[in-house]
Amino acid sequence: MNAINDDGFDDETVLDDEEFDAGRLEEELRGAAAVLDPVPAELRRLAVEAYALHDLDARIAELTFDSLVDAIPVRGVTDAPRMLTFRTGELSVDVEVTARGLMGQVLPPQPARIEVLGGPQPAVPATLTADAMGRFAGDVPTAGPFALRLRAGGEVVVTEWLRA
Repeated sequence: MNAINDDGFDDETVLDDEEFDAGRLEEELRGAAAVLDPVPAELRRLAVEAYALHDLDARIAELTFDSLVDAIPVRGVTDAPRMLTFRTGELSVDVEVTARGLMGQVLPPQPARIEVLGGPQPAVPATLTADAMGRFAGDVPTAGPFALRLRAGGEVVVTEWLRA
């Protein structure tokens, strides 16, 4: 018969720190969470797409102007396009978002490849091309969250995520 210690457990039940297997505990907890509270497939897909954005060489372009927040509304206009400006260092991107798509300009003017990343859209991002003057346009409706990834002049710039 085993002796009961001060904690109310017998000596054989008490585990030493050496016997504790954190990896096994984590595995069991993950298994329980997967059964009791599984991650929705759509959320998992969005997380994988967001992780795919991480580019060690990419710079984050900060939103410096959003017409929904910073502009004064015009009386009688109900379907005004949303105007956005993103900046990082010397590079800025002005974007007009409408129900039909995007139109904008990269400054200073230069050719660029712009990928429109979105949550509920297909896994392959829509791609727009900016001409030598930095202008771009495309019928890429933005429904839900979206971000832009620009490849210009040998650098990669990613904008903040916004909801359309």
